[in-house]
Amino acid sequence: MVEKTKTLMDRLSELKEEKNAVILAHNYQIDEVQDCADYVGDSFELSKIASETDAQVIVFCGVHFMAESAKILAPHKTVLLPDIMAGCPLADMAAPQKVKELKEKYPKAAVACYINTTAAVKAECDVCVTSANAEKVINNYPAEEFIFLPDQNLGSYIAGKTQKKIILWDGYCITHHRVTGDEVKKAREAMPGAFLMVHPECRPEVVEQADIALGTGGMLRYARESQETKFMVGTELGLIYRLKKENPEKDFYLLSAGMICPNMKFTNLQKIVASLENMSPQIEVPEGIRVRAKTCLDRMLQYS
Repeated sequence: MVEKTKTLMDRLSELKEEKNAVILAHNYQIDEVQDCADYVGDSFELSKIASETDAQVIVFCGVHFMAESAKILAPHKTVLLPDIMAGCPLADMAAPQKVKELKEKYPKAAVACYINTTAAVKAECDVCVTSANAEKVINNYPAEEFIFLPDQNLGSYIAGKTQKKIILWDGYCITHHRVTGDEVKKAREAMPGAFLMVHPECRPEVVEQADIALGTGGMLRYARESQETKFMVGTELGLIYRLKKENPEKDFYLLSAGMICPNMKFTNLQKIVASLENMSPQIEVPEGIRVRAKTCLDRMLQYS
């Protein structure tokens, strides 16, 4: 297995040079994918890198909406998603037609979409947000009422951080939503003294019991800068690998054994190599949708 991995890594190096390619991996990817990547980060961080890099080919090791975001920001580059079946159930819980219907129902409301949405949904929205900047964007954006989609848990968290009215969408991340308040209590009892940081995609009763709620980038920074040495982590399993790698002197434990996203585990080193060899699957976004979705992303930068 070690020899096979080495051979694949050698082949990947050849292909990257030959195709002028860069490998981007989300924080939730498996260990070997994170290790072979040029950059590891959250979805928007990686999309920005995609738009700024000199590489002509972007291999996005994540899920479909992330590769779409890279294509929105870097339309003249080739964006590859090594496994086309790597989708996001949360992103699939929002549809453009339903967004249009809600806009008619709440004509005074601006529509804020989490970055975990399809390009077609972003095209129907006013401004995009990430878990890291949602509070700032909502508070700075010139509207007093928002339809927030698709994550009701993140929306509920933001509602507690603003005086503005938040209309919640009925959607959730299945990986974060499955953790319950009772599980947190049991984990606290099993590991007294551990610092609990959770993603705001978790249920409100889970966030309430945490020491801090942060997106993946925030968790990485906090773990690096904090004096704490023992952490329980309430987000997808893949982040634990990076946390341990960057902080070998500290201990990290997954809050719940169920916090594994199957879609984030579809990609592996072999699929990355095959994707570059075949230059597929390629992600495309129709230009009309891309331009409108980009406006949504641009406004996020403006108001964050």
